[in-house]
Amino acid sequence: MAKNTLSEIKNNLDAHVGQKILLRANGGRRKTIERTGVLEETYPSVFIVKLDEEQQSFKRVSYSYADILTESVEVTICNDNDNSELKVSYIKP
Repeated sequence: MAKNTLSEIKNNLDAHVGQKILLRANGGRRKTIERTGVLEETYPSVFIVKLDEEQQSFKRVSYSYADILTESVEVTICNDNDNSELKVSYIKP
């Protein structure tokens, strides 16, 4: 079941490659890191996000689909056309 779940998350992200996203990641010790960027590419185990220019610490970051499953990372797809947002998550049956 876990492998199917991870592939569902990957397939969901595949549909949004090239779109702007908002990341909320657990930074440890009760810190939450928020970053914006573009979903650049998806691979079988990880996805790559190209960060916006004003965030100088890194140009790209990668996270695994398991990070979304375990809620270590929250991914929100930003739709510029109508200013709507879509949260990518896995809802347990």
